[in-house]
Amino acid sequence: MYYDVLLTEEAKKIRDEVRAFVRDEVSPDLLRAMDKDEITYPREFVAKLGRANLLGLRFDPRWGGRGLNWVAEAAAEEEVGVLGTALGCAFVMPSIVGEALHFFGTDEQKEKFLKPILAGEKVSAEALTEPRGGSDFFGATSRAVLEGDHFVVNGQKRFVVAASEADIFLVYCRTNFDEKADKNSRISALIIERGPGVEAEYTYGLMGTRGGGTGRLVFRDVKVPRENLIGPLHGGALVFNQMMVPERLTSAAASLGGARAALEVATKYSDKRFAFGQAIRRFQAVSFMVADAVTHLDAARGLTYLAARAVDEDAPNSRRLVSEAKKFATDMSWEVTNKAMQIMGGIGYTDVYPIEKMIRDTRLCQIWTGTNQVMNLLIQHEYYREVLSGADRSRDVEADATSFGDETEKCYTDEDMWRVHEDG
Repeated sequence: MYYDVLLTEEAKKIRDEVRAFVRDEVSPDLLRAMDKDEITYPREFVAKLGRANLLGLRFDPRWGGRGLNWVAEAAAEEEVGVLGTALGCAFVMPSIVGEALHFFGTDEQKEKFLKPILAGEKVSAEALTEPRGGSDFFGATSRAVLEGDHFVVNGQKRFVVAASEADIFLVYCRTNFDEKADKNSRISALIIERGPGVEAEYTYGLMGTRGGGTGRLVFRDVKVPRENLIGPLHGGALVFNQMMVPERLTSAAASLGGARAALEVATKYSDKRFAFGQAIRRFQAVSFMVADAVTHLDAARGLTYLAARAVDEDAPNSRRLVSEAKKFATDMSWEVTNKAMQIMGGIGYTDVYPIEKMIRDTRLCQIWTGTNQVMNLLIQHEYYREVLSGADRSRDVEADATSFGDETEKCYTDEDMWRVHEDG
């Protein structure tokens, strides 16, 4: 493929393995039934992935992973992305929840929770958002009160993918109730197993990404053993900050697959569809849309794999690049799928082709794992910090200006203005 140059031989191998799985092991009937909400969660799909050893690819083989790097996992996620966001979620959730367990968990926790997740024997889910919260993650009001050897959890979470089916939930709760507590020391991360007091109270009717069992979770006096605490007590911020890398990088990588699939459908259609005596690809109005779309797709792919490589290398700007990749790739996917529909015209708006489903799926990617406006906030913050630190020791191009030495014109504040005035 045209992006092989970005991949190692190991990454190419796993990409080809996942591509074959996506092509040969996933029936179109499954996708159709999920989109009609006839299937509430694709548990057998997850089990099949587990049997093929395709879950949690980055994690230690001791726990069921393959010990691959982020670039290889991104290549796998791009391939799964062609299946849409619901199956994409089912594929990446073990990587997301598994990150907390693999990075912060004890061996006992990994044995009890991570192994069955990666084997596809148990379904995991992440519970972050609350009805009043949205992006205000650190304002979580779900409470976990420590009473001896267990926590008592009360509260609710919304928009939990696999709420209806998951066996294991990674849940962030407030555990430090000091009103003056710093936001970074208010919450803790807990593994909560489905059982008494854990209820998927409501399943959402979604515009797209259907069949993933997305719902609202309610916890009523749930007893959670203290040994289910992930990371330090009141240290949920540490877990959350680590989790945002897989949350956002998986969104970026899977969006590449979704956009690629939509563009391929539209490109093939434009070569077959005739109007005014020729294939519509011969008209600039169509062919230039294809050119724009593939350019943006390739640009997003380059940024996504760069971010993956940066995380693998623990580069100092890796978190900014991950946020950029999530924002750019998901915006790109939305733009490309819409261009695909425009190329196809009215037939693209029907369910004769999958483009309308792709558009419904893709729209969510700009919202979840932190909206793209939140990504902007993070990107600019990190970039300002990098530039103003002067750490790169690059050329001071400001000094190249013809009148660089004219200090009378360099008034940044009111005080500067009055200083220039007084100096005359």
